[in-house]
Amino acid sequence: MTSDAMALTPKMPDAASLAAALYAGGPALELTVTDDGAVIQLCTAAGHPVVSVEAPLLIHVPDEAQRLLGAGVAPPAPPYWWTEVRAVTAAPGAHELAESVCGRLTMLLGGSTWPPGGARTTRVTVPDEPGSQPGAQALPTVDVLTDSTAVVLAERPLLPLTAWLSDILRAAARSNRALHLVTPADARLTAPLRTALGPAPNRWVVHDPRGGYYDGLSGVPLAWQNGTFMPTGDTPADAFTAGAAPTEQRQLTLAFRTVHTPDQRLVLGRALEAAWRHLTGAPPIGWGTAEPVNLPWSPEQLTDLARDRAPAPTQLVVVGASDRTAIATQRVSRTTAGVAEDIRLTLGYEHPQHVPLDALESLAATLVTEHGLTTMLATLRAARRDLTVPAHWEPPPVPVSFTLGPRDVRTIGLAIASRPPIETPPRPVGSPAAPGLHYPLGDGTQPSAWAALQRLGAHLRTPTPTPT
Repeated sequence: MTSDAMALTPKMPDAASLAAALYAGGPALELTVTDDGAVIQLCTAAGHPVVSVEAPLLIHVPDEAQRLLGAGVAPPAPPYWWTEVRAVTAAPGAHELAESVCGRLTMLLGGSTWPPGGARTTRVTVPDEPGSQPGAQALPTVDVLTDSTAVVLAERPLLPLTAWLSDILRAAARSNRALHLVTPADARLTAPLRTALGPAPNRWVVHDPRGGYYDGLSGVPLAWQNGTFMPTGDTPADAFTAGAAPTEQRQLTLAFRTVHTPDQRLVLGRALEAAWRHLTGAPPIGWGTAEPVNLPWSPEQLTDLARDRAPAPTQLVVVGASDRTAIATQRVSRTTAGVAEDIRLTLGYEHPQHVPLDALESLAATLVTEHGLTTMLATLRAARRDLTVPAHWEPPPVPVSFTLGPRDVRTIGLAIASRPPIETPPRPVGSPAAPGLHYPLGDGTQPSAWAALQRLGAHLRTPTPTPT
């Protein structure tokens, strides 16, 4: 299991300060460098990792530390440097060593540490004992590695989609393995990490305080069998259902795709910014490839990164100001139709009456007219306003609307697309000459909206009769 410590410093940790901080373990520990120099590890003489120090990240985005670490953290004013130190808790003294590395950095450079009150500067002696499970050396940042599964044991109140977790997800996929992230029952995930873990066979494994394990997203009981966590039944664990409680808070999620003709003048991210402004009154404030999000919002810089990585896809995380709770993931990819942006934007609200459902049709019109929208599904659910994911049951989302872009309307045929077997007829959006169609499905309180969406989907997939 890993436990983390952070140093948030106004000055960049240079070679001298890092050397002084790493000497917290004394001369008996050996230093190794992994991930092309991005991670420094302190290891015992036997080669067992004790702590890993990530490359410092320059944070320009306000409130990222508070979002991911809690209100008790006190970072310097942006920009500041975020240095993450992971301790392998199977190694005695590793967590104290991680805190000492962070404490020494802030002693030399200023700033603060997390967890609050955990800073120390003392020398920490680590016994030369194994700090990781057999087989993990092939992927040194995982705790257990089998033929089918990479297991990461994490102890942190809120787990974000960090750069190292992104690397593990990619490495596990390349080796045809699942990633199983194991946490205590009181841990939560950020929305980007929950999205990244979504595709099977990856899994969020929660340690049930009453014994055993369960899936943090479905509640299905799990057990370690044949080198992986396997379901042992269909009934959700009691700990999963017991934590559920009614809430007035709501999450509105828009999952939409835009497609653009490849062009040197193309600027990506504008569709997401338009949606953000339409629903919050302000643009996003930051973006990055992982969490913490470190760069100030810039569609131009986002486009440059995606262009440099093409034809490989680019995965991004985008955040807004703390007084307008919203977060998005965006995937930029090349398709036969052009350059696609697949966006999942989620916004949090304190009460149902605050959700701007009446703004969705005008947003659809803007995205159709100006940003190449192909599809958009809007859903609403009763869930935490802060957009984090707890390890207990939450009501599933309910569809409130679906939008079909002009290209697909033309392919299906306007006569067919405009007469679906649902209660409320669609409304044309965009140009009258080449309209998109916006299909209202409800106000987010009727689960029957899923059946309406299924009928709509089946109708739109019906082959168009060929004229004879």
